[in-house]
Amino acid sequence: MLPIERQKRIKELILDRHNMRISELSNEIGVSEMTIHRDLKPLIEEGIVIKTFGGVTLASKPTSKHNASDECILCSRKVNERLAYRLFLPNNTIEMACCAHCGLLRSRQLGNDHIQAICPDFLRQTTISAKVAWYVMDTSIHIGCCHPQILTFEWKEHADKFVKGFGGKVYSFSEAMESIFEKINGKDSCCSKQL
Repeated sequence: MLPIERQKRIKELILDRHNMRISELSNEIGVSEMTIHRDLKPLIEEGIVIKTFGGVTLASKPTSKHNASDECILCSRKVNERLAYRLFLPNNTIEMACCAHCGLLRSRQLGNDHIQAICPDFLRQTTISAKVAWYVMDTSIHIGCCHPQILTFEWKEHADKFVKGFGGKVYSFSEAMESIFEKINGKDSCCSKQL
């Protein structure tokens, strides 16, 4: 059983029973207690369940501070619609990131556990798919959000022209995701404590 399938089953059990011990979940699903702890982490972060001594209980209402649509899922900054990066999850929820910096880091955390990600084209302010966007990093332009800053473009030609005028480097989605992770890994940035 895949982690996402186990999480779905855990969620079903807790919705039905309201609270369970870790050992009960382990026996019910047929995996180790350590695996249950790993599978519970995203459910706790989403505010679906609350960790108790030796178990979990159904949250009476969402407790995650990230449920507010105006806060970044990663750094808790106020989301500026002009820069917002949205991740669509299989459980029909949408996570908001304040900018491409946090959006790419969250995409990396989620791996294949999100259906779609969208972001705005920096020049045209149209919505584009994050996976086919082009990302400019290390530019001289300051957008007033997380560092290092990342700007998104629908067309590589626009990103290349932007870099000629304002400096920086152009990356594809996967290159940008790995580059931002490497740049902040171990450094004191707004998001390094979240990774």
